[in-house]
Amino acid sequence: MAITLSGDQALAAPPLSSRLTPAQVWGIALLAPYLLVFLAFVVYPVCYGLWLARAPSNYVALYHDPIFARAAVNTLIFLVIGINIKMLIALVLSGFFAQQRTWIKWLSVIFILPWAVPSIPTILSVRFMFNPEWGVINHLIFSFTGDDGPNWLNDPTVALTMAIGVHIWKSLPFWTLILITGRLAIPHDLFEAAEVDGASWWQKFRFITWPSMQTLYITCTLLSMIWTLGDFNSVYLLTGGGPADLTHVLATLGIRYLRLDQLSLAMASIVCAMPFVLPLVYFMMKRLSR
Repeated sequence: MAITLSGDQALAAPPLSSRLTPAQVWGIALLAPYLLVFLAFVVYPVCYGLWLARAPSNYVALYHDPIFARAAVNTLIFLVIGINIKMLIALVLSGFFAQQRTWIKWLSVIFILPWAVPSIPTILSVRFMFNPEWGVINHLIFSFTGDDGPNWLNDPTVALTMAIGVHIWKSLPFWTLILITGRLAIPHDLFEAAEVDGASWWQKFRFITWPSMQTLYITCTLLSMIWTLGDFNSVYLLTGGGPADLTHVLATLGIRYLRLDQLSLAMASIVCAMPFVLPLVYFMMKRLSR
């Protein structure tokens, strides 16, 4: 038989402060400023950007803007072609730099410099080198051939190719180091047994190296694609989206709309990158869960 107590008879719940230990109270007090900073500088800007991009008219305007279509195609080229070329080169170079030789170790120090140096001076230096009027590349062409060099960044295809090349050159050392770590984790006994059996270098790679590094390689490729979607420096510092806004990617297209005082279109263009990001995140997390 259930007994119901009246309001005067019911026991009042103790206050929250009496249910927490002093250590828990201090933990909440110390965590609160970080939570407030996260809400103010992460959650609020994201929610505000989504609110600005909520109108369907923004996406209709993007659909009719040929620059947006070109930026989406350029982004796909970056992801499908640029990233796979970069990771393939990183896989090859990881085998080279994994060798235990003194001169290779010193060479690896030079190789890592493009990634270690900040993006602004390195990419701008490349842009200055290819300047058609006073760049060192065209100066060398004129010295050897007597003809003026091409205007490298005036052709959209050449400019986008150079932007992809700069992106590969800048981030290649990082992914090479990751793959070197994967190679060094393979037991050396497997290679010694393959040597005894007379296996060629290709057979060692096919049956030992690649099966051991396949998960790492695919995970790094997916992660690199996710990061490249937000790569602003490679395109903006080298080409500025030119010529005629034909080398923009989704990461730089928003700046173009901001400069035209079209904030809602800038936010909508960023939201349009989610169909690229979400599948990559899904496949990467699915592979990591295995």
